[in-house]
Amino acid sequence: MRSVILTFGPDTALLLIDVQVGVDVLDHWGGPTGRRNNPGAEQVMLDLLAAWRAAGRQVAWTRHDSREEASPLKFSLPTGDQKPGFEIREGEIVVEKDVNSGFIGTSLEVDLRRRGINRLVVVGFFTNFCVETTTRMAGNLGFDTYLVHDGCATTNRVGLDGTDHDAQLVHDMTIANLHGEFCTAITGHNAQGLLTSNADEIERVQGNE
Repeated sequence: MRSVILTFGPDTALLLIDVQVGVDVLDHWGGPTGRRNNPGAEQVMLDLLAAWRAAGRQVAWTRHDSREEASPLKFSLPTGDQKPGFEIREGEIVVEKDVNSGFIGTSLEVDLRRRGINRLVVVGFFTNFCVETTTRMAGNLGFDTYLVHDGCATTNRVGLDGTDHDAQLVHDMTIANLHGEFCTAITGHNAQGLLTSNADEIERVQGNE
């Protein structure tokens, strides 16, 4: 029997991961050839954020304060600030972290559970780092998890043998690893539509439960 995705009600939070200025320091993340995929990711995030707020749904954020000296994602640096347009509002959940997972060493799970949240819609940076780790843990913790694949982005990665793996390939492989096991991958358009109606044409495929 197909598992239809039901309307995203008050038990559904939008989780925005590490939408900070430092994600654009591409030579730090991808080396001298640093480049990212999906330049439209921020607009997808902004559209979802506006829709979630308009619907009165819960919004949650992670902010990264790196332990690494050279990282641009440090609160002590201007690059640790939120990207323009992604200012956090009163009443929205926000946790600060220093590892990849939004759940490790933070109150995120408790904050979500206390508000009756059992379903997450995930966007942010980077697809293969903090988005992936947080999505995996969300699935393991029993959240009904949806990853908006066009609302995430990452950079190229240089392998052990020096191969420069393209950012889109890294992104696509990460989504492929997560979809059907730790989450159901959907588009931003799908996510907005699910605020008001069931998605009969999309199958929920999260496993690992």
